[in-house]
Amino acid sequence: MKLDRTTPPPIRQLSEFSIARPERRVMKNGMPLNILNAGTEDVVRFDLLIGGGQWHQEQPLQAMFTNRMLREGTTGMTSAQIAGKLDYYGSWLELSSSVNCGFITLYSLNKYFERTLAVIAEMVKAPVFPAKELSVVTDANKQQFLVNSTRVEMIARKQLNRSLFGADHPFGRYAVAEDYDCVTPEVLRSFYQKYYHSGNCSVYVSGKVTPEVIRCVEENLGNDAWGDVKEKPVTLSIQPHTSKEKHIFVEREEALQSSLKMGAFVMDRQHPDFLKARVMVTLFGGYFGSRLMSNIREEKGYTYGIGSGIVSYPDTGILVVSTEAANEYINPIIKEVYKEMDKLRDELVPQKELEMVKNYMLGDLCRSYEGPFSLSDAWIYIETAGLDDSFFIRSLDAIRGITREEIQRLAQTYFCKENLIEVVAGKKV
Repeated sequence: MKLDRTTPPPIRQLSEFSIARPERRVMKNGMPLNILNAGTEDVVRFDLLIGGGQWHQEQPLQAMFTNRMLREGTTGMTSAQIAGKLDYYGSWLELSSSVNCGFITLYSLNKYFERTLAVIAEMVKAPVFPAKELSVVTDANKQQFLVNSTRVEMIARKQLNRSLFGADHPFGRYAVAEDYDCVTPEVLRSFYQKYYHSGNCSVYVSGKVTPEVIRCVEENLGNDAWGDVKEKPVTLSIQPHTSKEKHIFVEREEALQSSLKMGAFVMDRQHPDFLKARVMVTLFGGYFGSRLMSNIREEKGYTYGIGSGIVSYPDTGILVVSTEAANEYINPIIKEVYKEMDKLRDELVPQKELEMVKNYMLGDLCRSYEGPFSLSDAWIYIETAGLDDSFFIRSLDAIRGITREEIQRLAQTYFCKENLIEVVAGKKV
């Protein structure tokens, strides 16, 4: 039978959706252990979450460099020995930090997991934060910071957050070059002692998780208490001090193009409107076929790309519209963004367009949770965001169930042009 390639195949609705839940245990020392045994290859991923990040630091860069310096030496190994062992066993180590957490992620072959995890355990339990290595790491990061500081996108993003939260808020306060010179071993040890202990961490293991893998985790990190164990830190809420200035221009005479960021406070992830608002924002500017892309990129040709999304923080969220374009197109782009907001507020979305967005988001939902490591990312997100296990099913129901009328109501509620702050970084036209 010859295929008729002139007729596309019918679009089928997602009939069912389920996401594997982790097996949750508590180890002898009280640390939570989350197990996602969903792999077929002899590879395992180990994640240690530490409950201390940017929100908790006493000075800029403290959380990031405390986490980053774990691999630079312990009481029993130099940085070269740590790197050599991990390389020899074909493992991969990632160290990162976020607003409220530090992350240690290890990818390892099952047959070498015991040896590689022993290295990680020593890094976590006995770091020394050597001054010589710290100087090298901070100098390299400072140079990268100076390069990034000239990028108009970075300038605009920082200025938007500063304008929304205020310069004294943890989310509006950014490091300057001099802050890199103030990072000392003592500063890092202080942060480490407060937050890196068995009472403030949790573990995720994913992939081909065998009883041997679990035994290794328990022996290395789960049997005895380690670190200066104390109660988990309480994250205090801090009120933003939003700028009254709505149009902010940061001049960069040498810029070949300008960066535009538009933002306003909307809702946090716990708000009943959050999941359906994500659908509305995706339709507006969250994928390649969105209203903003169709108008500003495809029809007008003002930019290569423009997008919108809800950026979530503890206790709040920000609606952000972002693009980069030639300097002379920035003002026309702003007008078109407001025009598209007005259309969503004033007119019902065509049903066909809404179905297209739903199908895109449902497909993206399935792709996001198809492998063991992406499953691990999903449940780590649930923990760090303070969400419940029903979040994924509620996300599915919100996408499936949202109506044209709800899209319009959400646009009328959250597309408040008077609340948006416009930040442009670039050259004066």
